[in-house]
Amino acid sequence: MSANLTVSQMPQVRGSLREGVSLGEFTWFRVGGPADFLFSPADEDDLSAFLSELPSEVPVTIIGVGSNLLVRDGGVEGVVIRLGRGFGGVAVEDGLRLRVGTAVPDVKVARAALDAGLAGLSFLRGIPGTIGGALRMNGGAYGRETRDVLIEARAVDRSGRKVTLGVADMNYSYRHCGAADDLIFTEALLQGEAGDPQTIADEMTQITEAREQSQPVRSRTGGSTFKNPSDGKAWQLIDQAGMRGFKVGAAQVSEKHCNFLINTGGATARDLESLGETVRERVLQTSGVTLEWEIKRIGRGAGEPE
Repeated sequence: MSANLTVSQMPQVRGSLREGVSLGEFTWFRVGGPADFLFSPADEDDLSAFLSELPSEVPVTIIGVGSNLLVRDGGVEGVVIRLGRGFGGVAVEDGLRLRVGTAVPDVKVARAALDAGLAGLSFLRGIPGTIGGALRMNGGAYGRETRDVLIEARAVDRSGRKVTLGVADMNYSYRHCGAADDLIFTEALLQGEAGDPQTIADEMTQITEAREQSQPVRSRTGGSTFKNPSDGKAWQLIDQAGMRGFKVGAAQVSEKHCNFLINTGGATARDLESLGETVRERVLQTSGVTLEWEIKRIGRGAGEPE
């Protein structure tokens, strides 16, 4: 346990602060060990106050809905922060913009844009996870990325200071955000454009159908496992390496889409990470390309010291 702290020794909060909570239930893979502490702040002020009082040596990790996350079997040291209802607002501003809390699922933002007659945000229907994750990874799908629609983001840093960042401050590149790692995003202002609701609805339907046909969306998976290299597609390299359907324990490369790993039932985080590393080795051997993980991996391996 972090610095031998207990809940009673932690800063007072208005939200929920629990000790030793299993994180597996919060990830789409349904694997992973416990968090030393799991904190769900009531709102941005609660988050800011907690971080300002938390000893600087205690590690802090932020998670969303766990759609693109692998928590290792030994759990996560320090405080894991998961934003909830206090960060779930969606509001239309100036007719063409959406102000969105970072705990809001991407699909809900796409639907809110449809309801408001805003075009340009339908691509969010194709991204699993929340707006917070989209901000942190420059999430994208179907030809658009977060940086294409972001105006500004609010965040709280490790010391509890509230900051606002313009899109240029995010230092975005492909599936990467160059903003400081300690920033916890709390809100985003997104730019839409006037559109025809039926056209927007049709686009969202096409995205939904494309995902259903091409991705194992009903399996225990973590979304796209590896970033696409600059001159190709990760799934094609994995397929060419003969890894479609390959298994390690109960972890398997999807038969439907090679860039997805699946927990077929009873897999451990170690199985999944080992499978991913085996895929990377085979792709390097067959193509000379080193695939980069897109899924975020956090925590200690089983048996590692706390």
